[in-house]
Amino acid sequence: MTGHSLWRSLEQAAGDPAFHAHAQREFPGIAASLADPVDRREVLKLMGAALLWSGLAGCDSKFGKDLIPAVRVPPGMVPGQPNYYATAHVLDGYANGIVVKHLMGRPLKVDGNLLHPASLGASDAFAQALPLDFYDPDRAAALTLHGAPSDRPRLERSIAEQRDQLARTGGRGLRILMGSTSSPTLAAQLDALLLHYPEARHIGWDPVSRDAVAQGAARAYGRPLESLAHLDRVDVLLAIDSDLLSGAPGSVRYARDFAARRNPTRTASMSRIYALEPTPTLIGAVADHRFIADPPTMERIVRTLAAALSPHPGPVVAGHESLPTWFGPLVEDLKRARGRALVHIGRDQPVALHALAHVVNESLQGRGSTFDLIEPVRYSAHDRSATLAELVEDMHAGRVTSLLIVDSNPVYTAPAELGFAQALARVPFSLALAPRGDETARAASWFVPLAHPWEAWSDARAYDGSVTIMQPQALPLYRGVSAHEMVARFTADAALSGEEIVRSHWRDRLGADFEAGWRDALAAGLIKGSAGTAVDTPLRTDATGSEVANAASAPQSDGPSALKVLLRPDPSLWDGRFANNPWLQELPRSLTKLVWDNPLLIAPQLAQRLGLTNGDHVRLAVGATTIETPVWVLPGQAADCVTALLGSGRAEGGRLASGGVDFYPLTGASGPVRLEKTSGHTELASTEHHNALFATPAEILRHGTFRELTENSGRDADPAEAHLYRRRPPGPAAWAMSIDLNACIGCNACIIACQAENNIPVVGKAQVLKEREMHWLRIDRYYVGSPEEPQSFFQPVLCMHCEQAPCENVCPVGATVHDSEGLNVMVYNRCVGTRFCSNNCPYKVRRFNFFAFAREQQRPVESFNPDVTVRARGVMEKCSYCVQRIAEARIEADRANRPVGEVRTACQTACPAQAFTFGNLADPESEVVQRKESPLNFAMLAEQNTQPRTTYEARVCNPNPAIEAARS
Repeated sequence: MTGHSLWRSLEQAAGDPAFHAHAQREFPGIAASLADPVDRREVLKLMGAALLWSGLAGCDSKFGKDLIPAVRVPPGMVPGQPNYYATAHVLDGYANGIVVKHLMGRPLKVDGNLLHPASLGASDAFAQALPLDFYDPDRAAALTLHGAPSDRPRLERSIAEQRDQLARTGGRGLRILMGSTSSPTLAAQLDALLLHYPEARHIGWDPVSRDAVAQGAARAYGRPLESLAHLDRVDVLLAIDSDLLSGAPGSVRYARDFAARRNPTRTASMSRIYALEPTPTLIGAVADHRFIADPPTMERIVRTLAAALSPHPGPVVAGHESLPTWFGPLVEDLKRARGRALVHIGRDQPVALHALAHVVNESLQGRGSTFDLIEPVRYSAHDRSATLAELVEDMHAGRVTSLLIVDSNPVYTAPAELGFAQALARVPFSLALAPRGDETARAASWFVPLAHPWEAWSDARAYDGSVTIMQPQALPLYRGVSAHEMVARFTADAALSGEEIVRSHWRDRLGADFEAGWRDALAAGLIKGSAGTAVDTPLRTDATGSEVANAASAPQSDGPSALKVLLRPDPSLWDGRFANNPWLQELPRSLTKLVWDNPLLIAPQLAQRLGLTNGDHVRLAVGATTIETPVWVLPGQAADCVTALLGSGRAEGGRLASGGVDFYPLTGASGPVRLEKTSGHTELASTEHHNALFATPAEILRHGTFRELTENSGRDADPAEAHLYRRRPPGPAAWAMSIDLNACIGCNACIIACQAENNIPVVGKAQVLKEREMHWLRIDRYYVGSPEEPQSFFQPVLCMHCEQAPCENVCPVGATVHDSEGLNVMVYNRCVGTRFCSNNCPYKVRRFNFFAFAREQQRPVESFNPDVTVRARGVMEKCSYCVQRIAEARIEADRANRPVGEVRTACQTACPAQAFTFGNLADPESEVVQRKESPLNFAMLAEQNTQPRTTYEARVCNPNPAIEAARS
């Protein structure tokens, strides 16, 4: 199976000579540095400084300092041996089960919890980056009053005064503002607080909101319900502006179920994915058919689809002759898959479309098969709730006397038109509980540091309702207060601890033997039997029938549409809460490969019309709100839509959070959208043109259709199989890897997992612009087709551990060698930085430490993995197949007097879609052997005859033949 022409950037697609000249240059950025005038005196100073620092490095090193051992060693701790503790990572109120690896009491690494239904042992990039968040030096360490340092006794007196005042008025004037929570304990506390203060109000508000999803379910079923998808049972999936694989509750589990149906060699029937969206998404990138549509067109298609699938469609569908040619075959495909089909709509679509999605799924008879309904997972105070707009109105009117803000940052994220900061200044008592001194913390009268989730007791529910008890992973680095402890202070004189509060809530809920049930819940990271059960609430046909009937009056498109602004969370920074995490800042975004920036994403057609290129500045106006921003041309973007990514450009929140553009002022803006080019230009850092490979498409990435695979049962001879001799490693194991391109969704969890496991440093935007990023693992994103409507492909690339490694022959000091088990290893102490190995690597997977990047990171020495060397300046580094994990497994095997068993690399463990398979080729029963026997198996750049130990399974697409015929 061979592919069409592959391209990674618009410059490459256009055949820009400047791109090819830059990509083929052996040392990017060197020419510019050589062009600078060099002073002889400056050279001598630099040489002297280099010799001085090299001598001092041997005397005093940041990484050579001794760690102080514990005075009282906890039970079960063996020096040098890791311990593992279960907890959960919570995002927007939904929990994902994780296990935290400790070494001598220090939490170092995150992996998924195999027993947790939301993770099944996998994780996402946000969870993998938690260690750096925990050790962040910018976390708040002291509480303040009106911006000045204060103390806890004064805070306790102030809260006691508020309690007395609220007790006299029944809580009149008290408001509690917080983000979504699924904590059963906190929900019970809030209910008790509102019962204690009947005049108080609760405000649940998230800048990345799922309110439309909840309201759509309430409109369809008459009450709030949560929908659970079963992607492993879906034959045909229609994803409409969907976040199913990229942020929806349960996205880690959904990625696993999605991938289980995508490799035709391991599933009885391959699923078919349709994506309809205005801006590229992860599920759109891996779909069999991706259709581009602006919001009005999507609404018209969804309404017509609901009418077409309704049991009583009537004449509604007539009159929509302007629908695309693919609409009819899509409807027929959904009908054929009745009972095995599903429609999913993303959170950014309006309430009516979410209600219609339930109508469609019920019409497709998916209840109990492709989806189930359960009771809501997140907390809601129901009749005691208020909206953020109502809160601001009450604040302006002086009706709010006490405001408690828990882990929310409305001064930064609230719509500018509300004027939250001005309203907050009118509240006599305001207390912000936040992990850092963010924008809201600076504006509130009291700011109290929030305890990190690894420092406090809590609990949380997963997307399916399963409960995890979140236990502390370390003693507090700073004197933070948990949400449970703060809420308790407003209802009780005694300051209860978080552990007492959580244990008290579950004391009567874990059975007669509470202590045994508590220990089991902590050990498993899950309370057994706590998942939600399916409800049989029927669809409200009276409420949804009018929505279906409105299909005939759905908006029609009469020529070019007005420009529309799409506001989306940044895929690495989310709503801004991760903006101070350097791992996530320097993580190449899946679809743009941008780092450290969030330019406005525009379509190639719009860029051509306005004469814009990447980095050019534009003035974006929505009504009276105006923002100047650089742009990035994104293939596959709807021509009349621009996408603004939220979470950057912060005024407070840490040293790394201020970069980029703050698009939050647009969230409440209304009016016509105008876009005009200005004179500014920003050099944007993107890795899409870094490490470009020049070969025929079939040598790099193979892809084809399901029909091609079934019609050609044979397989092309792999050029790597033809050789005169093959060297077999003498060791007891022969390590190798297979990567399934059908499973990879480009989520980047593997990159952060590799970075955390192997102490890989960040380098900053300036160095990325010089192509000096240090990631050992990259995910290349390729396109096929036109820039306006391309098909996307993801391909993870790491050291191939070639059996005939070209890097080994050219190293003058033997720093890169083969070991007895076939690994291409680096001996860092030998490396003198000639970079000959990098020049000779056809895969461009070696990284050179131009500077002491590790030393310059703002992270304590305690946060580094002690099992992996922290590389010094001037040495080469690369993927090692997690050799430290192999060594650990070998030691355990020696102790047990048995062969080396299963080893899981960091990338393999983190991957939610199980795209990576690692194992021993010498074991014929191993999974990696079975994968390499697949007819889809191929080696990248096989013509080089490097005989790589890492191979791939080709990407197979399953398009609808009727749509393909109509297009041709």
